[in-house]
Amino acid sequence: MSDAQRGGFSCVTCEIPERQPGGLLSCCLLAHPQCLDYGPPFQPPFHLEFCSAYENFGCCDQERDNSIAAKYWDIMDYIDPREHKLCGTYIKDILCQECSPYAAHLYDAENPRTPLRNLPGLCFDYCSEFHSSCHSAISLLTSDRHIQECCETNKTRFCDLLHLHDEDYCFPNVLKNTALNHNLGSVVEDHKGCLQLCLTEVANGLRNPVLMVHANDHTHRMFIAEQVGVIWVYLPDGSRLEEPFLDIRSLVLATPWLGDERGFLGMAFHPKYKDNSKFYIYYSYMDKNRVEKIRISELKVLASDANKADPRSERNLLELEEPAANHNGGQLHFGVDGYMYLFTGDGGKAGDPFGTFGNAQNKSTFLGKVLRIDVDGRSSDGKPYRIPPDNPFVSDPKARPEVYAYGVRNMWRCAVDRGDPVTKKGRGRIFCGDVGQNRFEEVDVIVKGGNYGWRAKEGFECYDTRLCHNSSLDDILPIFAYGRSVGKSVTGGFVYRGCESPNLNGLYIFGDFMNGRLMALQEDEKRNKWQKQDICIGSTKTCAFPRMISSYSKFIISFAEDEAGELYFLSTSYPSAYAPHGSLYKFIDPARLVKMFFHAKFFYNHHTFSSYRKQPNKTTPQNKKPQTLCSPSATPQCIVKTIGVINPLLFSHCKGGNAAFSVTSSLWEPFPEPACPEVWLQQRTMSQWLLPGLPWLHCSKGLCGKKPALPCAFGASYPSLPEQDQAFIPLAAWNLFALAF
Repeated sequence: MSDAQRGGFSCVTCEIPERQPGGLLSCCLLAHPQCLDYGPPFQPPFHLEFCSAYENFGCCDQERDNSIAAKYWDIMDYIDPREHKLCGTYIKDILCQECSPYAAHLYDAENPRTPLRNLPGLCFDYCSEFHSSCHSAISLLTSDRHIQECCETNKTRFCDLLHLHDEDYCFPNVLKNTALNHNLGSVVEDHKGCLQLCLTEVANGLRNPVLMVHANDHTHRMFIAEQVGVIWVYLPDGSRLEEPFLDIRSLVLATPWLGDERGFLGMAFHPKYKDNSKFYIYYSYMDKNRVEKIRISELKVLASDANKADPRSERNLLELEEPAANHNGGQLHFGVDGYMYLFTGDGGKAGDPFGTFGNAQNKSTFLGKVLRIDVDGRSSDGKPYRIPPDNPFVSDPKARPEVYAYGVRNMWRCAVDRGDPVTKKGRGRIFCGDVGQNRFEEVDVIVKGGNYGWRAKEGFECYDTRLCHNSSLDDILPIFAYGRSVGKSVTGGFVYRGCESPNLNGLYIFGDFMNGRLMALQEDEKRNKWQKQDICIGSTKTCAFPRMISSYSKFIISFAEDEAGELYFLSTSYPSAYAPHGSLYKFIDPARLVKMFFHAKFFYNHHTFSSYRKQPNKTTPQNKKPQTLCSPSATPQCIVKTIGVINPLLFSHCKGGNAAFSVTSSLWEPFPEPACPEVWLQQRTMSQWLLPGLPWLHCSKGLCGKKPALPCAFGASYPSLPEQDQAFIPLAAWNLFALAF
């Protein structure tokens, strides 16, 4: 998982002893917790007597607390008694930052090039106050001879040395910075240049939901996985089945400590899941020798119940030893070639310190890589998978044959582009968000054999100058990178290819975990660049439709795509693997919501179209098979989204674009899936629509990404709305028809 870990950015209520001058009393810490050993913060088993501010959540056990207390009293023995009250508080604050849940940031431990590591980063004003009042204590706080010699009398030099590149994490800003401490996302409304969207909340009460996937089996079920190792099934109407699809909490290594990056991280269904019932998972676990590992496994669904996995069917495909608790990767998906792609982290700690040039640049290790395997068979050497013959390094004796691309740090969420619904342009491209070290976040498009630069580069810039200027690097630059003024931890997203929001077609939509920022990239083919555009959730007025909302929980964990290609994201207000504060949101383009909705709903509720709105029965113990929502024979039972009505029904579109039928000549005529209604409509002649006495007209809104030729002024459904709010807009008179033209 990424540094801005989806399973654990903490909200810690802490009582800080009052400091003179100006006390720091309490704080709600929501940021990027990590200890100096790169592990997650924890709750110590015993009371901390000295650094008690961090006894509920921090990086010190009782032994370390006692050691810090002893150091404090040793220093105080040398301090003028007249300065004890003032300097004592400063010295205690500084020493106790080793116990802070943000110690790795305070000591800039994530930057191996930092010259100073034995004092925490101090904000300039605080540092100036400390130096003015207690500069004689500097030589007692550090053994760094350079600081001892230069800084007791030079306040500016001292504070410059303790300056952090990311000032959000300097002490005491890390305790009171509103951008980090605010529990919910503050969504900017109507910001100039923003692409305005609305949301609907599909699910809530989830424990750090790390992903949502579909099975591509025409059931339109949504499988939502929690970091603790539980997967839930949600039906198309938003209801959740009572029993989980899979519960492997006993196997998954996930702790209640905020900041823990381990847990259940990835899931993907086999492309032929309808035939073989197979799916795959990626999770952290600890073996019998107490060694932490990543496991990638294959499982099957029970033959007797398609909504229940068989945990006894687990077949291990691959296990990777993790040298540290962070940077675990976690993405699984299948490409359009039918092969499985796996995305691993670089092994953790900071700066990829493993070996001569790090794990990511070392093709003989699985860490820091994109791997590609064929799960439909076994290799000649006994591996439970085959190596695709066109993998780029199969002939390199110094490389693992599974390696497809390398030089990645910790890619958090990747997605395969479905391609344009009409032209199929872009189909098969793999987009990933790669979390940066301490300066840049990046978005990459993965290509076979590509080197994505880490640890030589971070974003577009050098990280390790020795590797960066190596002529053999031949790295692939990101399509987009951003600095810490924009965000601190990228969450990769999807290229939108759905039917319901044509204005979004072709946009790569992604976000930042730390500040909840939503962004979109649009390709400029002429300039060979991708242009960023901010996404802002519309005002309450813009989103004033039933069940539409204009706010969301701040911490964006993951993005998701349903079977119809519509886009979602998962976020939480309290990012703990054990806290049920996560939600699934669906993006809604308000341009699709016609102003006449309420009039349409009134009309619809007073007419007899109930036979076309009948929802499928939910799975019952007697009927374990999930419902297929769209087929010619099942159409009356479908969750119908009526596009137009001609005395009384001309055209119906089943949820997800899986089948559409014309009844103009009492002929049910399905069109191939996946498709959008627009494709089918373009094949019909106007004479088929403009029948005598036509009371309704299809409202063609460019459902597959094309701009509408006419204003949306006639009959329409609202695919973006919940089924119970589907509605028709009556054509009041033919004069409206004339006005449209």
